[in-house]
Amino acid sequence: MNIERARDRLVVKASDLSGSAFDDVNLSGGDYHNVNLSGCSIDDANMSGWRVHNANLAGLRITKANLAGASIADARLEGMTIEGIAVTDLLEFWREGHKAQ
Repeated sequence: MNIERARDRLVVKASDLSGSAFDDVNLSGGDYHNVNLSGCSIDDANMSGWRVHNANLAGLRITKANLAGASIADARLEGMTIEGIAVTDLLEFWREGHKAQ
């Protein structure tokens, strides 16, 4: 399905959108549950206000993104890196430095 230059609201539930491409789109305020987006590419998109719950984001690559105010909680972080540094190492280092305080 090709959608171009449309201004619509889509309600997508329990769907497989794998392999889809999103380019120059406004996806802000999204609340997505049980949607398969594996293999998708998202370029030049406004995703502010997104809420993602119970999602498999293995292999996710984020570049040139505004992550101000982003929050990650109760997540599996093994293998995740930020600027090439393992997040688990960063958290361990931070926790060690803040034990006494």
